[in-house]
Amino acid sequence: MNTVILNLEPIIHLTDEQFYQLCMANRDLNLELSATGEVIIVPPVGGESGTQEADFITDLNNWNRQTKLGKVFSSSTIFKLPNGANRSPDAAWVKLERWEALTTEERKKFPPLTPDFVIELRSETDRLKPLQDKMQEYLENGLRLGWLINPQDKQVEIYLPGQPVEVVAIPALLVGEEVLPGFELQV
Repeated sequence: MNTVILNLEPIIHLTDEQFYQLCMANRDLNLELSATGEVIIVPPVGGESGTQEADFITDLNNWNRQTKLGKVFSSSTIFKLPNGANRSPDAAWVKLERWEALTTEERKKFPPLTPDFVIELRSETDRLKPLQDKMQEYLENGLRLGWLINPQDKQVEIYLPGQPVEVVAIPALLVGEEVLPGFELQV
């Protein structure tokens, strides 16, 4: 199954609340909303990608439980970015102070912030360019560190603000820099 993009803008511009209600009414679909108003239907992943994603989230969460520096989120969480896009990374982490600054209502719906850290895992059905564009969008909206893990090409792209994308070969040991002090992920 491929990603499906619906351009609703000629007909309707979805408000934040309307997009939230659309997602709640279609819980079986993984939906995102681009900054230009396109509804993106993201296909489910297969077993290999699903287990890799779970391993990455587990490692991130284990580190976070020890450090208590933030909150970890799964691929089911949608974040409302400052540019108006609603995006769902495969794994995300938000610094605790930023999370606690949100209201209870903001925490219950789609948090209105860009995660400090994201992992995007390219599955068999993903095209690389849209994932790279998504990583750039995160950076443009305040991301502090991002990893695009690309098993098909046996590489990881590392995204940091104000720096060119660094590409490392898999297998690799990724480090959390100053964003996730002490965090390491073996890919």
